[in-house]
Amino acid sequence: MTFFRLLVLLVGSLLSYQIIYTNTYRIDYSVIGLFTSLLFILYTFYLVSQLKKVPLRTILGGLIGLLVGLFIANLLFHGILFNLFDDPKINFIFYIFIYSLFAYASLEIGLKKGDEFDLIRSLTLKGIKGSEKLIDTSVIIDGRIADLTETGFMEGTLLIPQFVLQELQHIADSSDPLRRTRGRRGLDILKRIQNQSHITIKIIDEDLPRIKEVDAKLVALAKKKQAKIITNDFNLNKVADLQGVEVLNINQLANALKPVVLPGETLRVLIMKEGKEPMQGIGYLDDGTMIVVDNAKQLVGETLEVTVTSVLQTTAGRMIFAKKQNTNNN
Repeated sequence: MTFFRLLVLLVGSLLSYQIIYTNTYRIDYSVIGLFTSLLFILYTFYLVSQLKKVPLRTILGGLIGLLVGLFIANLLFHGILFNLFDDPKINFIFYIFIYSLFAYASLEIGLKKGDEFDLIRSLTLKGIKGSEKLIDTSVIIDGRIADLTETGFMEGTLLIPQFVLQELQHIADSSDPLRRTRGRRGLDILKRIQNQSHITIKIIDEDLPRIKEVDAKLVALAKKKQAKIITNDFNLNKVADLQGVEVLNINQLANALKPVVLPGETLRVLIMKEGKEPMQGIGYLDDGTMIVVDNAKQLVGETLEVTVTSVLQTTAGRMIFAKKQNTNNN
């Protein structure tokens, strides 16, 4: 490989010297062309050596930047700057400088901005922007995502990054029995979703090694892929919102689907435990909504007819306040 590079370097520089000398019969011009060719070839070798570390979209951005830069330089030189100086030698040096400057500047800009320019992705995903959804660990362990996908309301592709899968595996291998059970439940949920024919799950290898925390990686990846995040984590929801990432929160969906209860309605509720405040009893609706009943502390274990007095919506969910009716129909 080294011999081949030396051969290309030698042949390219000598060829540049010969072409310029044939057209100008000037040794000084030919020497300038020879050294320019040497520098260009060496820089090309350097770029090629970095290709394994550079994503395809970055290379594509650099190539497009280079072509645009050379095109602009050609327009400037032949349209405005042609024969700007009386001395042909100075004009030639100026010609080399203009082309080199624009080529280098546009190449650097293209390489640095290549990550923001994903032509292949733009073409393949045109018209289905936002159909991809990233799933975090908490919503997998929660399990309701499987019920939601079975209903057919969830569409598009569910993306599971490898770092989320690794975190789930780490939880499943935990020495803590509760964490281990939760982790294994999450793996079972994933298998259940994979077996559904109408939903697509894709395991992606994309990682962001500079970011350590899984939630931060998930938000950064969602921004990069213009995807939504499915979660039930309140803090992740807030962080994603602050960074402009759209979030589908399972808890918010569950709260939105709960039946509407208005003050004055009558409910039948089982008092399950005492409340925090004096004389309060606590019960729950079938959907898990907490009902705080006044003067029901001594009626734990009994079923009461209660009248709703007020409904309080909190970030954790909805709470219903009620009072028992005069007649006890247990």
